[in-house]
Order: sequence, then structure tokens, then C-alpha cells
Amino acid sequence: MQIDARAATVNFADILMIAGRYQTRPDLPFTPGLDAAGVVRTAPPGSSLRTGDRVVAILWHGGFAEQVCAADVETFRIPDAMPFDIAAVLASSYVSAGLALVDVARLQAGETVLVLGAGGGAGVAAVQIGKALGARVVALAGTPEKQALAAQAGADTVVSSTAADWRDQVGAFVGDRGADVCFDPVGGARSSEALSMLGWGGRHIVFGFAAGEVPVVPANRLLVKNRAMLGASLRYFRRYRADRLHAMMAQLFDWWEAGAIAPVVTRHYSLERAAEALRDLAAGRAAGKLVITIGAPDQ
Repeated sequence: MQIDARAATVNFADILMIAGRYQTRPDLPFTPGLDAAGVVRTAPPGSSLRTGDRVVAILWHGGFAEQVCAADVETFRIPDAMPFDIAAVLASSYVSAGLALVDVARLQAGETVLVLGAGGGAGVAAVQIGKALGARVVALAGTPEKQALAAQAGADTVVSSTAADWRDQVGAFVGDRGADVCFDPVGGARSSEALSMLGWGGRHIVFGFAAGEVPVVPANRLLVKNRAMLGASLRYFRRYRADRLHAMMAQLFDWWEAGAIAPVVTRHYSLERAAEALRDLAAGRAAGKLVITIGAPDQ
């Protein structure tokens, strides 16, 4: 599938891949970019897609380009009214967070989810998807800008991750029952601290390590209260359960059209400024989602 790209998102995984620290290690030189939204230029024989269709694709890399190649099975026709930048965000943070909360955590309406890093791209997605599923959401975020984004995303309560008493504040919200799910794209010491917030049968979802440190948790802490730590990686869903990609993307499109989710793009960069966007994300200067705009204006 050849696509004339219009937008691609900037992800922490791009930074890890460039540094050679990601699971996918393409040969050098390579082009970063884990997704791309745009217009089909050519489609393979047998595809349901046609030249001129507005689509978004999940990629292994290569999204920061005017034209991209994508697998037909990982390319999705987008709603007519959906802007390309929103489509790109859905195919990165939102599909990943959706699979983590729906398929891995099995989050249910009425349960409580603690979202770490709630002002980042994945965190905002988790907050909105949690609310779309009918859960109560407590968001943990660092800067005032990120806290405001988490509140805008619909979190029931927002707690500063820099507050000395953040666990007391979270505990006051979740009560004796504790949180049912922790969505954790942060890692490091925060993971171990957040684990204590989970109640009976709580599920801690390991989503990423933005703090730069993989946490080590003693197994006896899982034994207490029948807790579980579960990994959630889009990479492995693509390999083993591609059918769930299509189901989740369809659900995200439905939620967007119904107004249940509203991805937050805080900054747009031209393709020529892609390196700047990556530096901003790596330095922690980015709240919400960063998007590279490519080619002709959105339509």
C-alpha cells in the first residue's frame, strides 16, 4: 500500500528506536515514524481500499516521509470528517491504550483506573478511553500544563505527581477498595509506588518506561491482594492478534464520531522540523500529542 502522507505522530518509541534501544531495530539508515495518515496512492490487488481513499496506517517505521508504504492489513479507512492529524493519533497512542485497557486489563464500567503520566500522549488517551468505558479515572501528572490536559481529557480527579503526599491524595479518592487498574507508561520508581494503590485483584498494566528505568517488583507484592502485572504492547498484538487492531480502530472511530473521545494535539511541526519535535519529546517539553504535518494541507 502506497500512501501520500499528510500527518504522522511523534512517539517515545521513535526516540528509543533511533538510540538502538527499542525491540524493533531497523538497519541504518532508516526513517522514524510509527504511523501515517493520508491518501491512498496505490493499493495492492484484492485490497478493499482504492486510490484516493483517506486512510491511516500503523507502521514499523517510515512515517516521517511524504510517501509511505504500509501493509494492507494495517491500513484503515477513516471517517470522512476526521482530520488526518486526529487519525494519526488514534493509530498510535489510542489504539495502544485501548488494547491495553480493553484486552489486557479488561477494565469494566464502574471500576477505577489510575493513569500514570496522564498528561502525555498515551496518558491522555488512557484517560479518555477509561471514561468512554464507564470507569472512574484518577490521573497522575507532573507539570501544571499536563495536569490541565488530564483534566480536559475527563479525569475525575487529577493529582500532581510531584506532590509529596500524592499517594495519600490518590488513596482518598480510591478509598479502601483501592484502584482496580493502573495504566503505567512511566516505569521507574513510580511503578513500585503505584502498585500499592491497587486493591484486591488489581491489574497493573506495564505500558512503557518513559522514566528511563525498567521497574523491578518483588513477587510477594503481587501475592498480596491477588494483584497482577501485565504487559501491553501494540507490537505483539500486531503479530498475534491482528484482528483486534481492526476491532479497536473501529471502536475508536465510533467513539470519536460520538464525541466520547477527542484526541489532544498540542503542537504541529513541519516535516523539516521533525528532529526538533523528537528533541522536544525526549526533553519532556511535550504535553499531549505532537504531530508532524506533511505535504498538502488537511482536507
